[in-house]
Amino acid sequence: MSIKILKYKCVVSTNNKAITMIKQNKISPTIIIAQKQTNGRGRYGNKWISSKGNLFMTLFFEINKRKSIKKLTVENCKIVKKTIFKFIKKTIKIKKPNDLLVENKKLCGILQETLTHNSKKYIIIGIGINLIKSPVIKNYPTTYMGKFIRKRINKSLIYNDIKRNYEKKFSI
Repeated sequence: MSIKILKYKCVVSTNNKAITMIKQNKISPTIIIAQKQTNGRGRYGNKWISSKGNLFMTLFFEINKRKSIKKLTVENCKIVKKTIFKFIKKTIKIKKPNDLLVENKKLCGILQETLTHNSKKYIIIGIGINLIKSPVIKNYPTTYMGKFIRKRINKSLIYNDIKRNYEKKFSI
């Protein structure tokens, strides 16, 4: 089985869209991609600044109820790190629990949530990657992929690589 991709021009939040789909029993493994988020979310209810042109996506699928969330968090960071490294060839550090840093600046944030619906457990993985612009966050330096490569960044290459990596890792 493979992960399907749904694209939207604008959503409130890709994670919110995933939660809604699960609650509506639209539960096959899915990636939701949006050109724009009006109210992206980070950890602890923090706002994710969704600058135009950056990548906003959420992946969701069913998981075993006994699967360690801590291990999933590490696996998610490694999958996204592997994809980003293909493009920028820079050292990428994982800042626990869910940020990816280049030159000690945030390049990517991952918001992982779980939801139990109809006695099944789902993992919801929101991924925000700064592609062409880095948001200004007080006391938290940020960066973007375009700073490290000279050519135009093709979003579809990035999210398709992430998709392939998840399909391999989780046999989706």
